[in-house]
Amino acid sequence: MWALFLRADIIVKFVMISLLLASFWCWAIIFDKLMKVRQLTTRADQFEEAFWSGGSLEELYDRIGARPMEPMSSIFVAAMREWRRSAAKGLADRDSTRASLPQRIDRVMSVTLGREMELLERRLGFLASVGSTAPFIGLFGTVWGIMNSFQSIAATKNTSLAVVAPGIAEALFATALGLVAAIPAVIAYNKISTDLDRYSKRLENFAGEFGAILSRQLEEKA
Repeated sequence: MWALFLRADIIVKFVMISLLLASFWCWAIIFDKLMKVRQLTTRADQFEEAFWSGGSLEELYDRIGARPMEPMSSIFVAAMREWRRSAAKGLADRDSTRASLPQRIDRVMSVTLGREMELLERRLGFLASVGSTAPFIGLFGTVWGIMNSFQSIAATKNTSLAVVAPGIAEALFATALGLVAAIPAVIAYNKISTDLDRYSKRLENFAGEFGAILSRQLEEKA
């Protein structure tokens, strides 16, 4: 492989290096995202266990404070912060503003959920781009290498395999690198996207349940 790289044309070398760098960065993103999703799932399980344990929501909010560790606790903190602000200003005691409080809390949780998912989905677009373009970039290197092979044939006027084979081998190596970069990127993108979609639905379900709890408490208070 090293010999194929050294014998390749400068354009083909540039294509090979670009594909290797893209593949390296893809694997870095893949490992980072897989570890992140696993960590978030574990922390979400721990938070839900504390949330549904029957303890006071105020105590849970005070314990988490202003430093939530994962998106689900961030949604909880955002909702509780809006609840406390409204209660401190007496908005929860007024008939004119009580009806709009659940809507504001739902809106705050929705905005927080969207912001957290945007952070989690960052750099996934690179995986999609590599998965869709790397084979064509490798194919470009292949075409360029084959063009050089035909030029060698024309220059030497020799059609033997010894003249044609090296250039074709270098060209096909570029296509192989394109596939090596693209296949893991596509598989990982589909896997991570599915996991994040499942996690997003879990956050949406929690936000809906928590919004219902706060709305019920507001009605009981009224």
